[in-house]
Amino acid sequence: METFKDSGLHPSIVKGVEALGFETPTPIQKLSIEHLLENETDLIAFAQTGTGKTAAFSLPILHNLDADVQHVQAIILAPTRELCLQIGNDIASYTKFMNVKVTAVYGGAPITKQIKELQGRPQIVVGTPGRTLDLIQRKKLRIEDVQFLVLDEADEMLSMGFQDELDAILANTPEHKQTLCFSATMPDGMKHLTKKYLNDPKEISAGKRNISASNVAHELYVVGSKNTYEAMRRIVDFNPNMYGIVFCRTRRETQSIAEQLVGDGYRAEAIHGDLSQAQRDDVMSR
Repeated sequence: METFKDSGLHPSIVKGVEALGFETPTPIQKLSIEHLLENETDLIAFAQTGTGKTAAFSLPILHNLDADVQHVQAIILAPTRELCLQIGNDIASYTKFMNVKVTAVYGGAPITKQIKELQGRPQIVVGTPGRTLDLIQRKKLRIEDVQFLVLDEADEMLSMGFQDELDAILANTPEHKQTLCFSATMPDGMKHLTKKYLNDPKEISAGKRNISASNVAHELYVVGSKNTYEAMRRIVDFNPNMYGIVFCRTRRETQSIAEQLVGDGYRAEAIHGDLSQAQRDDVMSR
């Protein structure tokens, strides 16, 4: 498999992918698509963010699901609202020439709107573990006919404390389904999860595990705690066109530093857990 055209994927999928300007699969896409088109076994795939993971699992799912059957056939779990929306948008772009519906469900947004979208009978649901489990328990998301379950960034979901939610969701899915686990690392919690819920999974890996992107430069400055703000200002002054993210220990510190930067004439915004989802969206859209 050198191109999507000779991958064996349905022509309408290939047409949608090529319409986005993609012709050649990434290494993880090649390995995953080749395996999933030929096998019904579970899969553990090790891949970094930015390697094309979404297409690696979603294109074979789109190939195998029945577009004429209007119920949920695939559930994709991801750790954050932003990733859910990204995955949902990506899949929607792949299905430009298919009659497939995809819906994203996540916390921090009205659940009534998401329930209404589920009533539209999508074939694919992308969700955060908490909101997905909530909808299942409310009997608004039916999972008895699910054929595919994807855990995207499984290690991140576990590190964020979603072990119980994942256990509850996985325990209530059909026994006969294909489970796909995509992760950058294999922490102990994930070993437990895969051993308990995956059936003799195939493992694939593209490139080295848990390495940073090749186009990212790492620089370390040793600065006394009282001088960190001034050091940060000097870095910004030496790089006037830079865009950056400053990570802080607490919400209060985050807000304080953002206000200091604004007071000193820099364009800055704070984003933290005390902001509502609407406020966070507003910050990210500026």
